[in-house]
Amino acid sequence: MGSEALAFYAFGAVAIAASLLVIAQRNPIYSVLLLIASFGALSGLYVLLDAPFVAVIQIIVYAGAIMVLFLFVVMLLNAPHEETEYDERVHPLLRPGPMRFGACLALVLAIELWWALARGVDTGAFPGGAVTSVAVIGRSLFTDYAFAFEVTSILILVAMVGAVVLARRDDPRERRKPGER
Repeated sequence: MGSEALAFYAFGAVAIAASLLVIAQRNPIYSVLLLIASFGALSGLYVLLDAPFVAVIQIIVYAGAIMVLFLFVVMLLNAPHEETEYDERVHPLLRPGPMRFGACLALVLAIELWWALARGVDTGAFPGGAVTSVAVIGRSLFTDYAFAFEVTSILILVAMVGAVVLARRDDPRERRKPGER
């Protein structure tokens, strides 16, 4: 096994482990820091795949700008450790409400990923060479993938609004008794 293969497996293992730990942490600050580690490992994978432009963008945009924003929002909201009301030994599909919905979305994502990879291998949609020209990447992004680009931006916006709504604190003074106006 060559040094590139060893580096690929090391970066892949770090990315997978950090990503799994992001969702397993109860402290949101640790989750953000582990997400930055996952982005760094992904950047290393891009370098090994001869895509240095994408690797640099991964560090600058995701690990730099977006994670700083997430860290700022988490610290601004002063989010506490997560306190769960369910038994952790119960399978996510059997848990009530948002846990079941999230598990179903994860299943749909796994099926979609499997379908996309199988389709790409069958049709030869994955070319052997990497695109390193910024102009080619920009033209492709804003012509061939414009819809996916816009949908991703809306998805990120919805995720940020959802995080703010979930982190909202109820003021006990504002609670009213049933029947009061």
